[in-house]
Amino acid sequence: MTVKDSLLPALRHVMKKSAQLFLLFLLVWMLLFFLGFSYFTESQVNQPHRTTSLLNSESQHSIHVQRSSRAIMASRNARWGLFAERRGPFQHRQVFQPPHTRKEFKKHVMKSPENDFSNTWSVVRGLWKGQASYKSLSKRLQKAVKDHVHSNKHKVQYRGQRKTNKGREEILCQMKEQAQLRTLDSSEQPFAGLGFQQLDPPQLKQAYRTCAVVTSAGAILNSSLGLEIDSHDAVLRFNAAPSKGFERDVGSKTTIRIMNSQILANRQHKFNSSLLYKNITLVAWDPAPYNIDLKKWYQHPDYDLFTPYVTHRKNFPEQPFYILHPSFIWKLWDIVQSNTRENIQQNPPSSGFIGIVLMMNLCEEVHVYEYIPSIRQTDLCHYHEMYYDAACTFGAYHPLLYEKLLVKRMSTASEKDLKKKGKVTLPGFSKINCPL
Repeated sequence: MTVKDSLLPALRHVMKKSAQLFLLFLLVWMLLFFLGFSYFTESQVNQPHRTTSLLNSESQHSIHVQRSSRAIMASRNARWGLFAERRGPFQHRQVFQPPHTRKEFKKHVMKSPENDFSNTWSVVRGLWKGQASYKSLSKRLQKAVKDHVHSNKHKVQYRGQRKTNKGREEILCQMKEQAQLRTLDSSEQPFAGLGFQQLDPPQLKQAYRTCAVVTSAGAILNSSLGLEIDSHDAVLRFNAAPSKGFERDVGSKTTIRIMNSQILANRQHKFNSSLLYKNITLVAWDPAPYNIDLKKWYQHPDYDLFTPYVTHRKNFPEQPFYILHPSFIWKLWDIVQSNTRENIQQNPPSSGFIGIVLMMNLCEEVHVYEYIPSIRQTDLCHYHEMYYDAACTFGAYHPLLYEKLLVKRMSTASEKDLKKKGKVTLPGFSKINCPL
């Protein structure tokens, strides 16, 4: 045996060991690299995200809507009287970081942090039965309601009768008789002297068979009601509520949009340029004094809706655009109070109730979604913004609880529709037959 032959097994053994050591080293290096990479990415995830680079287009839309609605919500909070001290914008309420995806958004909105949540379901069940009361609200909301009743900002002096045991037919006939639609009459002063006759659109009158009133309630998320909503001849939406990105739940059709004066007055809503307000019928409202002093209202509206109204009518004369007459608004308040034993807030009705009665004037049948809450009830105020407060559902500034009780008494919807869809069905005024 040569020396070369005797060294060959030893050399092979050394090479084998070296290969094993190299593979072990490579495995350890890869493991250390993976651990380091995981630690680095995890720390990055825990850092605040830059919305301009990380959010997808849908979450950017949600944030845009949230920002554009901040002024209106801050104003509502001040008017509700829920906070004792003055603070900067949004410092008086908790603001939640918008989730980055629609899936996360849907999951998050079902978890309401409101302290009123323990009272929520007792009130919802009461509404389903038509038996809810001021005393069923949380202590916080009871105090807010009581404060508004005592403040009487609009100098309301109700002298009408109260009859709380009316049947459905009697209530409907009262609505038909007293809640006839009335828009701003430009022949009245001071509007006649200001040339408003030249801005008058064609008369707003009955034009539809079945209509959908789509509230902005957070409970409409995960409802899959979009196709049903779009199947109606006309669809009413509120304020700046979008449909884009939420079509599955709220539908995509918009025929009429009713807006409170804050939408017109607040520049962030871009009323005269946003596509939300194009190619549809627009209806605006603002609370005047209860005594319907039109001159005083024109000089001191809650929010200036007259300037943007005039501008819009001149720029888009073919688009139907109406301002509701204050007498129509306060007549609705009178109807609610006349059917309620308790003293309701002396503030105008909610946009929701105004919109419902508006459509009862224009449609043969009205289907209202998530005005009376379904089993999906959440304290999320609106489906398009991350803000929680039970007052959005049950009222503080507006007499929402009493409006909803009245609507429930008029509804013909089945219990299944009410609980699962949050839907009530109402006849239009043209289909209500009343004794002479």
